[in-house]
Amino acid sequence: MTIDRVVSPAHRAIEVLGDEPTESTLKLYLEGIPGVDGVGLEQRAAALGTRSIKTTSKAWALDRIIGLIDLTTLEGADTPGKVRSLVAKAVLPDPADPTTPQVAAVCVYGDMVPFAVEALGAAHTTGSGDGIQVAAVATAFPSGRASLRVKLADTADAVAAGADEIDMVIDRGAFLSGRYGQVFDEIVAVKEACRRPDGSSAHLKVILETGELSTYDNVRRASWLAILAGGDFIKTSTGKVAPAATLPVTLSMLEVVRDWHRLTGERIGVKPAGGIRSSKDAIKYLVTVAETVGEEWLRPELFRFGASSLLNDVLLQRQKLHSGHYSGADYVTID
Repeated sequence: MTIDRVVSPAHRAIEVLGDEPTESTLKLYLEGIPGVDGVGLEQRAAALGTRSIKTTSKAWALDRIIGLIDLTTLEGADTPGKVRSLVAKAVLPDPADPTTPQVAAVCVYGDMVPFAVEALGAAHTTGSGDGIQVAAVATAFPSGRASLRVKLADTADAVAAGADEIDMVIDRGAFLSGRYGQVFDEIVAVKEACRRPDGSSAHLKVILETGELSTYDNVRRASWLAILAGGDFIKTSTGKVAPAATLPVTLSMLEVVRDWHRLTGERIGVKPAGGIRSSKDAIKYLVTVAETVGEEWLRPELFRFGASSLLNDVLLQRQKLHSGHYSGADYVTID
């Protein structure tokens, strides 16, 4: 079965569920998904974290990480000046080396979107997808505790201001209470709010906040639910709750994306966010992606790192490599 991306989330869900996506049909489907072997999952993640890539790929890996980063500032003290500084770093991460790739996107609060768009100027993404995207967190990020009306207004405002991507949070309380239909309907509604007057849409990343979901089974169910509802990406965390991204959780989400692709032919993106600070850790994620869903996912349209400090370490390792002072001990063994 191949499901066309242009069909509505409801129609896509019907093809998978075999019926209308209601509270009962979603509950039956999601709770019928086989449980996760947590020990096995953690063992696979640990094994993938020790896999090696060729020495000649060091430079490629570092550059690829940079090109997959959503450079982020999500603080109450954010100012237009701080956003402009973030954009300057996104456009030219290493001023001493103009060959350094640009990051994939900058991620800010909705009210900071106009400043990010203005600061990017010609570096902002074009219709062809080139350039740097502007992502905005929405739907009462990070708690998600607001009415649907407020969440939709939050989303629509960010899109109208020029956001290319919306990072929404699911209602974890509703999900953990088994109100899957409510979560589904909210995601569908937010996706509709991502639509622009010209008929195009901002891409929707659905944040599961895996640190609050507690179990791998819940992570798997929430991943399926977000995809069934039309999410373009599934994202681990807001970065405000511990634990944030972990390799086993990300592996679990990648396995859902792999299974969805096998079922429908549709490719969904994955974004681990929060807590990934070193090149060593980021390379473990690259290997996990390549081994689970394939190297074709290692592009900004399908994989991102949500990070604020990761870029600094990658630039340091890149400088060491180019100067000949790099030591493989600085991060995962590559040989």
